[in-house]
Amino acid sequence: MNAPTALVERKQQTAVTTTTPADLIRYAMESNADLEKLEKLFELQTRWEEREAKKAFVADMAEFKRLPLSINKDNHVEFRTDKGITAYDHATIGNVVGVIVPALAEFRFSHRWIIERGEGGLIRVRCVITHRLGYSEETVLEAGLDQTGGKNNIQAMISTKTYLERHSLLAATGLATMDTPDGYDEEAEKAKEAAALAAKEAKNNKPEPWASDKFAATMAKHGKMVTAGTKTAADLLTWMRTKAPLTAEQEAQVNALTPKAKEGEVLAPEDRSEYEMTPAEIEAARKREMEEAQK
Repeated sequence: MNAPTALVERKQQTAVTTTTPADLIRYAMESNADLEKLEKLFELQTRWEEREAKKAFVADMAEFKRLPLSINKDNHVEFRTDKGITAYDHATIGNVVGVIVPALAEFRFSHRWIIERGEGGLIRVRCVITHRLGYSEETVLEAGLDQTGGKNNIQAMISTKTYLERHSLLAATGLATMDTPDGYDEEAEKAKEAAALAAKEAKNNKPEPWASDKFAATMAKHGKMVTAGTKTAADLLTWMRTKAPLTAEQEAQVNALTPKAKEGEVLAPEDRSEYEMTPAEIEAARKREMEEAQK
């Protein structure tokens, strides 16, 4: 009985080689190619290197994004404006750079900022990320001077520059500070919330109206001038409103004051109210007013 015959297939593997423009240039030079052909080959080499550099940039940036980087908000800002107190937390430029730049360097990336002046006096910042093979991409942000917190022009310019540097680097690397959802500027939102809260508090914190005991004492003292005819109720109301708001009942009491005593007329004690003055009191009041006016 014949033994089974085993058929063994042997596959010959051929190494695949890639011919680059540099190889073509070398071959062309060895074959004494003319100058025009060499120039075209050099242009081809340049385009090929640019494509390879971009491919390497994208590949290494993807690896960079795999790093679990955390950028915490390490600074608290608080200042007063005409609308109230504004307060928020943010990551400082030193914190942002300290986390991002060493991580970029691991994958042969570097960064730099280019500062320019835009239209209308805006400050423009270009953040350029460059890969080791020379390919680079840039992110551009611009804004006006930061005049908040009573800054002078130089401080306002530096504040805006620092802000744009910080956020352009975050945008260029696709990173964000902790607890910052996509498309959400926490610093701006916190500033808006603080301003709204301050406006609400200012609205709610209205001056208290005249206290009843202080109102009664003021009426006893200054109401006599109205009943004596040296002041009108409107004059007294105007003055009292500069001190504190009046309730509707208090205003009604002031408006109810009317002159009672006339020049040369003495009312009987039982006919005078607590706010009426005798002629002698009227004369004394006028004298005091003249003395105060001369001071």
